[in-house]
Amino acid sequence: MKKITFSSLRDLKPCAAGLDTDEVLRQRSRYGVNDIAEVSGNVWIDLAKDTFKDPMIWFLIGIGTVFIVVGDSSEAVVLFVAIVPLVFMDAFLHWRTQASTAGLKGQLSAETKVLRAGAEVTIASRDIVPGDLILLSSGVFIPADGVMLQVTDIQVDESLLTGEAFPIHKRSFERDAFLLADSGEIPVEGDSIAYAGTRVLAGAARLLVLQTGLKTNYGEIVQSVASMPHERTPLQQSITKLVRGLIVASGFFCLLLAAVRIYQGHGWLDALLSAATLAIAAIPEEFPVVFTFFLGVGVYRLARKRALVRRAVSVENIGRVTYICTDKTGTITVGKLQLTHFEPATGKTDADILLAGFLASNLEGFDSVDVAIREVAAEKQLAVQSCVQRFPFTEDRKRETNFVVNGETRVAYMKGSPESVFSFSKLSEAERAEWMVKTEALASSGHKVLASARRILTAQEIDQRIEPTSGFELCGLLAFEDPARPEVAAALKYCRENAIRVVMLTGDHPFTALAISNDVGLGGKVPNVLSAEEKPEKFQEDWLTRNPEFLRKLDVVARCTPLQKLNIVKALKAMGELVAVTGDGVNDVPALKAADVGIAMGERGTRSAKEVSSIVLADDNFSTIASAIMEGRQLFSNLQVSFEYLLLFHIPFVLTAALIPLWGYPILYLPIHIVWLELVIHPTALFAFQRAANATNTTPRKKLGFFSAVDVARISLVGLGITVALIWIFHDDFVQSSNVFHARAKTIALLTLWSAGLVLYFTRLKTWAAISIFAATIGSALLLIQVPQLAGFFKLASLGISDWLLAAGIVAVFLLGVWAKELRLKPVEIENDRNV
Repeated sequence: MKKITFSSLRDLKPCAAGLDTDEVLRQRSRYGVNDIAEVSGNVWIDLAKDTFKDPMIWFLIGIGTVFIVVGDSSEAVVLFVAIVPLVFMDAFLHWRTQASTAGLKGQLSAETKVLRAGAEVTIASRDIVPGDLILLSSGVFIPADGVMLQVTDIQVDESLLTGEAFPIHKRSFERDAFLLADSGEIPVEGDSIAYAGTRVLAGAARLLVLQTGLKTNYGEIVQSVASMPHERTPLQQSITKLVRGLIVASGFFCLLLAAVRIYQGHGWLDALLSAATLAIAAIPEEFPVVFTFFLGVGVYRLARKRALVRRAVSVENIGRVTYICTDKTGTITVGKLQLTHFEPATGKTDADILLAGFLASNLEGFDSVDVAIREVAAEKQLAVQSCVQRFPFTEDRKRETNFVVNGETRVAYMKGSPESVFSFSKLSEAERAEWMVKTEALASSGHKVLASARRILTAQEIDQRIEPTSGFELCGLLAFEDPARPEVAAALKYCRENAIRVVMLTGDHPFTALAISNDVGLGGKVPNVLSAEEKPEKFQEDWLTRNPEFLRKLDVVARCTPLQKLNIVKALKAMGELVAVTGDGVNDVPALKAADVGIAMGERGTRSAKEVSSIVLADDNFSTIASAIMEGRQLFSNLQVSFEYLLLFHIPFVLTAALIPLWGYPILYLPIHIVWLELVIHPTALFAFQRAANATNTTPRKKLGFFSAVDVARISLVGLGITVALIWIFHDDFVQSSNVFHARAKTIALLTLWSAGLVLYFTRLKTWAAISIFAATIGSALLLIQVPQLAGFFKLASLGISDWLLAAGIVAVFLLGVWAKELRLKPVEIENDRNV
């Protein structure tokens, strides 16, 4: 039973001929057009505002501007180019939100036949008003909510709106709807109600429109999607915080260095050069660039696994997912009804049951049961026989019967609900009770069960075309199922082993959902299944807010409406969970949009579901979700390692660039040295740490920042230690030789070996990229320092073997400090990945 209101019919005259012109105009002035509201405001202005809310873009603009001021236009160009993918991602996300609303809206923009003033007319669906009588026929998309009248064997596909896998047989609303206009909300049988966005599969009826536009269930879904903002991901927030802190620290050191150099009497030019050099070294442009690049690699890797990423930041977000809210039809299951079991009567065979069911079917209909029977019949090469009379299935009859004549053979074949077929069969009470037990056993295991029977007809019965109501010989039971995808069980096992909860949110019957859950292992040995239809109060937003632990006990929520799905997702997010939602229908759109990661099915998914999701599975393969989670975890781990490398290199790099001039020594790094070192830093950070995904990654799922307090302390101590070593080497060599070129060369040699040592530690040189970068880093240092002509050009002096051994020894000692990370996050064994 559903509670609906008939108040929109107030002041209308009951008339079987439909509304007249005056009533149409009056209703339109009250309720408007049957349309979905547009998003207010200028689309392009809203797009620009939404896009440039991203602080990362402003950081890059600011950093690029600083480079222009200090005269490094090439670095500025690189940074401004790096802004483009960030702008594109945010702009595309905003556009996609608008497109999803337009996609939902577009599905209601068909023409519709209505009855007005006694005449059948075709109008645009947006012109429909409450009180209209819509003429429904096979293949029509229903454009508004209402109740069914004058039903003739009508079946409706509501799967896109409710998730129900089977066609819904509708029946007429028997009461006078116009007399109920002042009755408020009253309970009505669900099989008398039709909803906008659903499709008529077979039959005909008249639909009395009660709700249009935003008042329909469909309109409520669209409104919920249009009003949802998208959020910045934890990694974006973390990087923003990190970059902001580094920029503030860099700016402080630049100003301090300039002031001190002037105080030391070095002059304005030296102060400006010192500050500019430090700014170039200190500005942390690598962090957002690395983040953007790593996301691109993640998108590429997932695309190779047939997971199409529509929002790049979702690659990292899915790695921390703790809850997956999945629908059933087409996601856990194949999404197609199949005839899988036969239960023959005594003396009958599976072939007898199939033949009776096949010849009792509508061979030209769209009913999924008939389609499933026809497919098996085609495999068995059953011959089509001539049907001379058909008594179609109706909700009241719950059966269908065909008269088939083949030569002298005249047979009536019947199929339908077991209860109906049993009542017309030659069964004793004991036999009927026994068959009901078999029927209930199949139904409780998630099957849709029908019975088939046959009866020999006389020539008189053929001529009179009267359906027999007794004497049928039971052939047996046919059991249909929407089977689980074979790969789902392994994907759910991976989720269990990695503490990722999976809850099924479906519009199907609890028995069906329970059976599928048992098949795939969802919820363990005894899944906890609850019907939202039986306990609707427990899925209201305020109740879930007051009882946050309620959802943690559930494995399946059956008979779940779209708004209940949305409330569940919101409640889980409020509890601190990172939620992924899978789906394929319009009913899934609000939950997909509200989730941290929305995952749509590419093959079965509606346009609306795909548009609003951040990831689309091209193969509808549930196991791809597990692969996406692995990639997300590895992305976080790779970014963590890359950022740790950047910090361990940048801390000594920036501090020595600031402190040595502050203490009155000559400038340590000239612009040409910084360019060289940046050429070492960038490829190392981007390519060396691209480790391949695997199922054993132990990166914490809920980790919002990159580093814990222990990580920060360790990185700081090691970075400061290398800084002290660099300052000591420069000071000792400069005091002894008074040769700034030689002291500078020893310092830079140590810094480049430190970079190579970090690559060695973090990668174990397991990839060709790591080997190449390791070799290139050491090779460039040897080349530029040991070749006299190049050393002179770079204002360096060649070093002796003892100098190189000292630098290598210091690096080895400090790598032991980094090795302390082994106690917390052991580097993952990685495979060669030549495709990065």
